[in-house]
Amino acid sequence: MGELAELTLARAGDDAAFTRAVEPLRRELHAHCYRMLGSVHDADDALQDALLRAWRGLAGFEGRSSLRSWLYTVTTRTCLDLVAARGRRALPVDFGPGGDAHEDVRWIGPYPDAGPEARYEEREAVELAFVAALQHLPGNQRAALLLFEVLGFSAAEIASVMDTSTASVNSALQRARRLVPSRVPAAPDVDVRAIATAFADALADGDADALVALLTEDVTWSMPPAPEWYRGLADVRDFAVRVPLTSCGSWRYRLVTANAQPAVAFYLRHEGAGPFTAFGITVLTLRDSRIAALTSFLGAEHFPSFGLPTSV
Repeated sequence: MGELAELTLARAGDDAAFTRAVEPLRRELHAHCYRMLGSVHDADDALQDALLRAWRGLAGFEGRSSLRSWLYTVTTRTCLDLVAARGRRALPVDFGPGGDAHEDVRWIGPYPDAGPEARYEEREAVELAFVAALQHLPGNQRAALLLFEVLGFSAAEIASVMDTSTASVNSALQRARRLVPSRVPAAPDVDVRAIATAFADALADGDADALVALLTEDVTWSMPPAPEWYRGLADVRDFAVRVPLTSCGSWRYRLVTANAQPAVAFYLRHEGAGPFTAFGITVLTLRDSRIAALTSFLGAEHFPSFGLPTSV
């Protein structure tokens, strides 16, 4: 059954038909919510609320735009309400290396692989550095930049989405481009899986030299929700030797993809027997064939969205 037929049934009160109509768009709408909000959990909330709003307001959808455009309108406005209510998220590197983040900071979280069905532009637009940079923008600039640069909406279409003028949209885009750099280019043709494996093996083996050999001179390592972070080869090596390489316990890992980047899901077992329990997901930002940033999202709560068990 086609989209138009499903919408006809949905307008007659068939909520299952509405679900079928929006299902092909659910994944990309969720990714849009993540880019806007910086959190899988906030994206879950936003998408659920947006689809409920869309269902309740379906009678007002007259078909003058595509269902996709209309759903992006509803979803973007829902996200803007959440941005206003909850504020922005951040990474530890947004603050001083001494861990001077304020206590009530809300941290960015990792995002699972968007899947092969996602357009290239949409997959790359969840890169961690790009999502973190977006969080520095006011909500309207964030939305305008995403709708224009990532999703291909025109300035006039964005004005309709945001209930403003085309001139205001162009102004928002101009200001946003000054603050948000172009998306980080994809790593060159290197074996990212091999790099991720080498990093995870170095950690599991307690091999500081093997770890350091993978890193750039200006590497950073941050671990939200811990506010402290480390910059430079010497400081990162010192931290690694003091904590994950020698003091934590035994590691196991699974390779994953997060934010369109190589990542490792780590499981930890403290001294003694027992299962390895979910510890955190480390996203690797590569420069050429080395690791320029390690962002370790600590906590078992990140694992379910990656389809991972919390113990092995």
